[in-house]
Formats: sequence, structure tokens, C-alpha cells
Amino acid sequence: MEIYWVIAIVIVGVIAFISGWFASKKFGQAKIASAEKMAEKIIHDAEAMATTMRKEKLLEVKDEWLKQKQNFENETKTRRNDLMKLEKQLTSREINMDRKVDLLTNKEKKLNQIEKNLLEKENKVSRLEADLERIIKEQNEKLERISGISNEEAKRILMENLIDKAKQEAAQLIKDIKDQARQNATKEAKEIIIQAIQRTAADHSVETTVSVVNLPNDEMKGRIIGREGRNIRAFETATGIEVIVDDTPEAVILSGFDPYRREVARIALDRLITDGRIHPARIEEVVEKSKKEMDEKIIEIGEQVLLETGVHSVHPELVKLLGKLNYRTSYGQNVLQHAKEVAFLTGLMAADLGLDANLAKRAGLLHDLGKAIDKTTEGTHTQIGAEIAKKYKEHPIVINSILSHHEDVEPISPISVLVQAADAVSGSRPGARRETLEGYVKRLEKLEQLAESFSGVVKTYAIQAGREIRVMVEHEQIDDAMADQLASDIADKIQAELEYPGQIKVTVIREYRSIGYAK
Repeated sequence: MEIYWVIAIVIVGVIAFISGWFASKKFGQAKIASAEKMAEKIIHDAEAMATTMRKEKLLEVKDEWLKQKQNFENETKTRRNDLMKLEKQLTSREINMDRKVDLLTNKEKKLNQIEKNLLEKENKVSRLEADLERIIKEQNEKLERISGISNEEAKRILMENLIDKAKQEAAQLIKDIKDQARQNATKEAKEIIIQAIQRTAADHSVETTVSVVNLPNDEMKGRIIGREGRNIRAFETATGIEVIVDDTPEAVILSGFDPYRREVARIALDRLITDGRIHPARIEEVVEKSKKEMDEKIIEIGEQVLLETGVHSVHPELVKLLGKLNYRTSYGQNVLQHAKEVAFLTGLMAADLGLDANLAKRAGLLHDLGKAIDKTTEGTHTQIGAEIAKKYKEHPIVINSILSHHEDVEPISPISVLVQAADAVSGSRPGARRETLEGYVKRLEKLEQLAESFSGVVKTYAIQAGREIRVMVEHEQIDDAMADQLASDIADKIQAELEYPGQIKVTVIREYRSIGYAK
């Protein structure tokens, strides 16, 4: 029974398999038919699209071809027009060249004719010159026979007369020009100097040799003196300044000829009085600090002066030396104030003359730079100042102004002359320098009398505040060689017999005068 069931199941399975297979085959055939139809449709659509794209591309290519064709035709037309224009220009130039050739041909013909005429005239002139020379020769021979003087001798006499007359006229003309130039130059120079002086307002304060230090009370005097005077001795030793303690209430006096040391002493004493600790060790410490403070103060003063005068780009060492000039005096006149005034005067005069006003002020400000150097350095203040200016690469005109403002060397620029004039104006203003009138006059009179004591001297003039003596001599008694020796002798005698500040220049003047009278 079970076998029948198994066989039945197998038969049913086989039948089912066969049925499934037939059904699957039929479905597959239907699917294949559908796929074939879809493939045919895709191929048909692709062919249609390809046809459309081919048409579009053909249209694009045709448009591009038409566009390129149009551009080519336009460019060809433009070039054709340009060629036509160029052809017209060349034709026009050719016509012009033909005209110019015709003109040049005509001119050449005219020039040939002119040249021919000139040759004829030249030949004619040559014949006339030969006839003229022959006639002149005959006339000269007749004149020589009549006058008894040769041709060369007559020429010589005529030339001598003409030369003498020309010399006289030239001498008179030169004299007139010089006289007029001197008058105009003197007048203009006075006007320029007067204007510069009027525009420069400068205070004149004569420096003294003492400084007054105020005290809080009179008991402080005893502390300044110290036990058995040890404090005051230590202070004077450290500063080089004399301390005068007198009956003046609540004040002591510092006395010394060096303003720099006197100012250091004043600062130090003020600090000691304020601090209250006064003993030798403290005094030395405070004096050293005061010296350092003075160095800083000197630089500040130098920078302030440069700011006031408008002078720039100055080496720091020169700035320091300018500050030191504030503590130097000349005949009682503060040297820094004098230098500022010379700078202003020189700048104003240079501006009026159309010169470099900035360079002029610089030269005026630095002209007495050598006075800032310690007295142990050898040489005059002009020589020392010039060496310092060279060292720090100052302008050659500035260096020459330093050397020439006392006429030690010749000025090389009008600015150097202006510095010399401004220096004289600043030093000679009333109240600028301190020197008793009686002593000043006596010294100048003695200087003139000493020079007049030499044989051959006619007159002497002491000028430049006694820094120069000009000696007029008889030209018949003193020749040029003797004039040099006389200047040396007078200088030696002044050096031996007189006392004077700085140096004195001796100038011997010998002149020959010719005088004539028109009646």
C-alpha cells in the first residue's frame, strides 16, 4: 500500500514538473518576445535621435561656415580698403616727390647761376684789390718821399698815440666804475646790516664771576663751614670754586672765573642744603652727581639752541660743545648768546643777499666753537674750532667761516664775510661786552703809539676792538720787502710790551698815489 502511495506521489511530482516546465517555457517565450519588441523600439528611437542630431550638427556646421565666410569677406574688404588708401598715399607722395625734384632742379640751376656770378665778382674784386694795393703802394712811396718817415715808423708812432689814449680812457673808466661800485656797495651793505640788526632783538647781559646761593637760615652757614672748616675746604677742593661766607643774611657767595665750575658748585651746594647731610664724603658724592647732571643739562641747552636757530643735523658732540658755550665768556659776554646772535644776523643778511640762509646760520652758530674746548689745548679758538668741524664732517664754508672770522685766513664765500661782519656787530653793540672805557681807550692809544714809533710810519689805526692795527707807511721810505719786515717788527714789539686778550693782527699798507690837476 505504501508502495502505491509512493508511486502515486512520484507520478504526481513528475506530472507537476512537466506542467511547470511547459508553463515556464511559455512564459519565457512571451518575455523574450516582449524584450525583442522593446529592443526594436529602442533601436528605432536611437535611429530617429541620431538622424535629428545629424541634422542639428549639419545646421551648426553650416552656420559656423557661413559666419567664418562672412568674417573672411569682411577682413578681405577691410584689407582691400587699407591697400587702396595706402596706394593713394603712395601715389600722393610720388606726386610730391616729383614736385620736390622739380623744385630742387630749379634751385640747382639758380645756385649754379649764382655761383657763376660770384666767381665773376670774385675775379673782379681780386683785380680791384690788386689795383688798390698798387695805388696804396704808390701813395705810400710818395708820402715817404714827402715826409721823410718810413712806413713802419709812421705805424709805430700812430700805434703809440692810440695806445696812450686808450690807456687814459680805460683808466678813467675803471676809476669811475670802481668809485660807483664802492658807493653803491657801501650803501647797500649798511642797509642790509641795519635791517638785520633791527630785526634781531637780543638781550645783553654781562656775565659775572660770582653766584649767590640762598640759605634757609643763618645756621646753615655753620654746617657749610663744618668743624674747623673741613666741609668748606672739601667743597672748594672738589669744585675749584671759592665759597665766601660773609655777613649777608641767609646767603653765601660762590666765586670763580669759570662759569661751568661755578654752576656745578651751585647745583651741588643746593642739593647739600636740601639734603641736610653735609660732610666731606657726601660733598664729593654730590659734586660728582652734579657734574653728570651738568653734562645732561649741557646737551639740553645745545639742543634748545639748535631748535631756536633752526639748525639741523648737527653731530651729538657738536651739540654738547654748543651747550658748553653757555658757560664760557668773552670780555664778560656769554659766548653762546653771542653765537646765537651771530647766527641770526648772518641768516638775515644772507637771506637779503639771496644766499643760503640755513648754511649761513649754521656757520654763524658754530663760528666760536673752539672756545668750548679746555684752555690746555694748544692753538687759537679759530684753529681748534676748525679742526673740530673738520672732524665731524661740517660744510667747507662753515670751516672757512670759523677760520676767517678773525681774518686768520681769506674767506672763500660771501657767507664767511657775513659771519665776520655779524661777529663784529654782536661784539661791538653797546653793553655787549664789559671793559671800562678808560682802560679800553688807553690800550688802543698805546697800541697806536707803539706802531707810530717806527720810522716811515705815517698813521696808525687800531680797529676790530683792538684785535688789528693797520699801519700806513711812506712809499718812498718803505718798499715792499721792508713792509714785510716792518709788520714782523711791530708784532714782536707788541708781544713784548703790551698785555692783550687773544691776538693782534698787524697790517702794513703801502700805496703810491699819482695826482694831476686840470687847469
